[in-house]
Amino acid sequence: MVIGPLLGFFIAMPFYDGSIFDLVEKIANPTLYPEIRLPLVIIQGSATLIGLILIPFLYLFSIERVNPIDWVKSKPTSILMMLVTGFIVLAFMAGNSVLIEWNANFIFPEFLKDFGAWARERENLGEELTRFFTTFDSFGDFLLGAFVIALLPAIGEELVFRGMLQPELFRATGNHHTAIWITAIIFSAFHMQFFGFVPRIVLGALFGYLYLWSGNILIPMFAHFVNNGFSVLMIYLYQKGTVTIDMDSPEAAPWPVVIGFTTVFIALLYYFKKFYQNQNEALS
Repeated sequence: MVIGPLLGFFIAMPFYDGSIFDLVEKIANPTLYPEIRLPLVIIQGSATLIGLILIPFLYLFSIERVNPIDWVKSKPTSILMMLVTGFIVLAFMAGNSVLIEWNANFIFPEFLKDFGAWARERENLGEELTRFFTTFDSFGDFLLGAFVIALLPAIGEELVFRGMLQPELFRATGNHHTAIWITAIIFSAFHMQFFGFVPRIVLGALFGYLYLWSGNILIPMFAHFVNNGFSVLMIYLYQKGTVTIDMDSPEAAPWPVVIGFTTVFIALLYYFKKFYQNQNEALS
């Protein structure tokens, strides 16, 4: 959280036509300065690459004497199940949109009024930064955004939360469900967006169960990538006028869509779980 952004700041300097002090000053209000979008994207990417991928990988390899690559080799998966995973995530989005709308309009009780005001302020700032990061002037901007917003977080956050934290919490509690949901709560809190807190918990729990049933860290990583990547793609297509669906809107999908896709989601999730249960029984 500290080393990654710090190194990213120096990596970004060659891409900014100005002094270090000038960049620091503009980062305080980045949305006012479109010229620092690329440096900020580089800083964000470095924060994830170094802070959530390289350092955890080095920790596991040198301290825990664990090679995360072995997590993939020990329980290989197939292209079919990767496709099923992708469709599970896409179908899940419709149902989760109901939680997104509810949470976005949540009103804190009177005794939490001050916290609610602070949380709303942070949420508005987060929305501004998201729009700032996802304003794509070219296809190259879209590819860079997909790399930084979709691919790197999918690898890093799943490595840390599902790969490292979830198994530790299972060892501490002895209960997979407890480990998955506590990890999902911490995962959601990590993003510091309280008006998207509940749907992100449910999303994190979905990643947790996909990892539990498959035993392969690539599965939740791919699921995470599909979730973020689809949103980035739809934002890009919306800006180009290709689609009319605004992914920045918290409005829920129409109820027939929610019911239909939730039915598909449940069916695919059941198939996913049974597939890996049968595979584990065949190997045992």
